[in-house]
Amino acid sequence: MTAETLVSADPSFKSELLQNLSNLRAFALSLVGRADRADDLVQETIMKAWSKQESFEMGTNMRAWLFTILRNEYYSRMRKAGREVSDTDGEYTHTLAVHAPQEGSMDMQDFQKALEELPDDQREAIILIGASGFSYEEAAEICGCAVGTIKSRVSRARLRLQELLGVSGHADYGPDGNSAAVTGRAFSA
Repeated sequence: MTAETLVSADPSFKSELLQNLSNLRAFALSLVGRADRADDLVQETIMKAWSKQESFEMGTNMRAWLFTILRNEYYSRMRKAGREVSDTDGEYTHTLAVHAPQEGSMDMQDFQKALEELPDDQREAIILIGASGFSYEEAAEICGCAVGTIKSRVSRARLRLQELLGVSGHADYGPDGNSAAVTGRAFSA
């Protein structure tokens, strides 16, 4: 608020506003139960009333108008608090940490390059089994070959992908050691 705003305020508005402060505080205290929070609520109510004084019609019930503003502010805070989670020890926040998306994007690019290097029959078999979710029998039918042939192609494709990507075991999947420490998630087989 500027000094001009304070000076231009209607003196009767200001006077009536000040007369209602103790009633507002008592009402706020009955709603929130703590003096510090009640004072914050009253302050916000006064600020809103002051900024909207042109919408108040002098001669009407200012007390009711102020109580309505306070009540609406209280319920707005309650709705907001209902969406917030108290997490003073950081346990909830710790579970929200995620692996950096750029790492996953880079991993996917590496995987796509490695997949392109596979022979066509191996790439087709591993995509049908690993990405499309077909059973070995269904993949064999789609490819027009024996189930054992599909199993062999998938096995060879997996080994070749591990080799191309430099994957030697389960520890190589998921976030690296630094990221796992931050997110609190380690790959478990």
